[in-house]
Amino acid sequence: MANRNMTKEEIARRVARFDQLQPMSTAKDMADVSQDAMDVIFARTLMPVLLEKTKNPFGETAAIFGAAGTTMHVSVCPPGQGPCLHSHNNTYETFMVLDGAFEFSVGEEGQETVTLNKWDVFSCPPGVYRGFRNSAPKDSVLLTVISGAADARDDVGVPPKVTEQIRADYGEDVLRKFRTIMTFNDREQA
Repeated sequence: MANRNMTKEEIARRVARFDQLQPMSTAKDMADVSQDAMDVIFARTLMPVLLEKTKNPFGETAAIFGAAGTTMHVSVCPPGQGPCLHSHNNTYETFMVLDGAFEFSVGEEGQETVTLNKWDVFSCPPGVYRGFRNSAPKDSVLLTVISGAADARDDVGVPPKVTEQIRADYGEDVLRKFRTIMTFNDREQA
């Protein structure tokens, strides 16, 4: 590809200003789901910076669209909050703590843990369950980058224990709504 210049308008479409970021549109689409239930699945405040124009669990709102299969968002979590165990089956998910601290749980039961502090990075390969929660006594901020094929954004699944938790705590209707944006795995029946 030959080098080229960009117009001011093209540059403006590729700039994301933090103070202008919008929450993920999925939160608006699921406004009838309680905040407690949403807090199990997503960071309390999740602001997409960069998305592909394809189906993904974060919705259709972002400051920038299209970057060769890269998704980027900023998450702000109050103390103790963060998304449940989940896997990205075809994409890498890389996290950098921008402020505060997060404890990551890794494995189908979350049996392994690692705590990240400001500027620490954890890169999780495809097919591994991971979840995180703010382990600081104040709001913590996380930058997340998801990379892989542009059409692999819709690859999120949660383990059976989370499916059972959502069903027990919030009911089948909420579980059904969440199933529209990600795969909830059930236990195999013997």
